[in-house]
Amino acid sequence: MIGNWSVAHFRARFGRAAGRVAVGSSAPVTYGLITLCCLLFLLSPAAGLNPAYGSGEELLAAQRAYFHHWGVVPAELFEGAPRAALTPATALFVHGSWVHLLGNMLFLYVFGAMTEERMGRVQFTLFYLGCGYLALLGYAAANDDSTQSLVGASGAISAVLGAFLFLFPGARVTSLLPFLLFLPLRFPAWVVLPFWAALQWVAAGRAAQGPGVAYLAHLVGFGLGFGYAWARFGRPTRVKAAPAPAPEGENQP
Repeated sequence: MIGNWSVAHFRARFGRAAGRVAVGSSAPVTYGLITLCCLLFLLSPAAGLNPAYGSGEELLAAQRAYFHHWGVVPAELFEGAPRAALTPATALFVHGSWVHLLGNMLFLYVFGAMTEERMGRVQFTLFYLGCGYLALLGYAAANDDSTQSLVGASGAISAVLGAFLFLFPGARVTSLLPFLLFLPLRFPAWVVLPFWAALQWVAAGRAAQGPGVAYLAHLVGFGLGFGYAWARFGRPTRVKAAPAPAPEGENQP
């Protein structure tokens, strides 16, 4: 999951960018992905809302089976089964909890729309799915003996963050940082996003084998996103800041 930064509220604030990207412009792929992930979660046993999955131990068993079927299990992925080869794609639409879902969707909402506008709908869709697949594949390759299910869109969303950093380094991001008494501070993306990536790097080095946050998938996705934007677009987009209300939400591990 995207997270471990403990940023409670943030918003990229921007106006026109090179005459192509503007506040309020349409981003149907981004909003469609958010809607799809939310609907699938609500219908899944992970949400705990569907009585058909039972309760207590029965519900927990249904959740484990759901994650195992649709998520990436590294030990099974490299056995060559065709179904397992699809799981790095299906896992992008599966989330383990309400916090997991809302944290990821908030990041996608904040950074996805502007990136989609710059790339275009078709290119953004292929970019999101391709980088997300490779990010989870990279994590699985580094943990090829793990039987722990890996789910979530954070690899793909990390790629969006990487692309956003290259494309819009001057876009302002408003954050509430706990070690600064949650004072709202505005920083350009070239300060905020590398700081986030550095935290992922530190956390990945300390992560133990077993359940937890797939920090390595975040790093792989972020690097792929930045590299793709650099290779495809060649130069960042200049952004003129403009006031915009900040949404509320939590970014938790």
